[in-house]
Amino acid sequence: MNTFAFMIHPLDVKDIARKFGPLGKLPPRVLEGLFKYVPPVKVSKITGVASEHGRAEGWFVGCPLTARLMLELPEEFVMRKIIATGRLAQKLGAKILGLGAFTSVVGDAGITVAKALDIAVTTGNSYTVAMAVEGAREAARMMGHDLKKSHAVVVGATGAIGRVCARLLARDVRSLTLVAREKSRLDELARRITYETGLAPRVTSDVKHALSTAQIVITVTSAVDTIIDAEDLMPGAVVCDVSRPRNVSRQVAEKRRDVLVIEGGVVQVPGEVNFNFNFGFPPGLSYACMAETMMLAMEGRYENFTLGRELTIQQVEEITALARKHGFRLAGFRSFEKAVSQEEIARIRERAREKLQMAY
Repeated sequence: MNTFAFMIHPLDVKDIARKFGPLGKLPPRVLEGLFKYVPPVKVSKITGVASEHGRAEGWFVGCPLTARLMLELPEEFVMRKIIATGRLAQKLGAKILGLGAFTSVVGDAGITVAKALDIAVTTGNSYTVAMAVEGAREAARMMGHDLKKSHAVVVGATGAIGRVCARLLARDVRSLTLVAREKSRLDELARRITYETGLAPRVTSDVKHALSTAQIVITVTSAVDTIIDAEDLMPGAVVCDVSRPRNVSRQVAEKRRDVLVIEGGVVQVPGEVNFNFNFGFPPGLSYACMAETMMLAMEGRYENFTLGRELTIQQVEEITALARKHGFRLAGFRSFEKAVSQEEIARIRERAREKLQMAY
């Protein structure tokens, strides 16, 4: 049997509190601090991943550090925890390990982890990019946007995922703005995009200004707190939020019934998959990064596939072809843990049209 493991961790202290009952009543920082000393855990067995061309089974393994701890604690300490969790996956019998959420961000994005283990490692970022761009394109179409006439914004554009998302989107849109903190890296990316596509992107570190005229937004930063608020978006905007924790405030869903926020990279897994763990999705759905790990296992490709911060378009195209072969596909749209129907998208589109008409 082809085998894999996928590493997860609590995004914030609320995830720990929900899981551990009485312990959850401790002050958040105390509870979070205690978990620095908890060893890695086997979370669940994953079964039923199957297509005409391959089968696989695996495990969720848990690294007991929140996203905030991963950013605040010394990198060496965090890497030891991640590697220890990888060794648990190895001991369970996994032949490839996927790094989820912040475990794929810390340090050198998986390179050190791969060197420390005797199994293959991937961050899953290649398929995350593929599904984020496909989802944003399809959602924009359903909202009535013509990509060739649209302004797109990529927030977190200089990160591994954001950079390739920007290069792919540049092929489709009228104008593009790249948002990140470091101007030199933004300028370098903008030059590359201009060379590849002829489109000259604007660059800025001002998120709110960039979003004010954007029909399409892909946001993929490593921020622990939300950075996109209800007042930041224009009517009819489509926002694909790839980040975990989310970049988009929940207030956007509560206050802005004229914009569409979708979760990036939600995928239908082939077969009768049972994760034996509730991570907030209906049965059979996973994040794209998880799906990349599964399809590489199904294919028997036990190799380090997506590591480091230099992701290529060729990797994205290769993993997309592999996904088609095994039947992984975009699983409709979800927004803040809820499915979004075509009827709801039509209502959002109509509210946006009315609001824009009133503005003019």
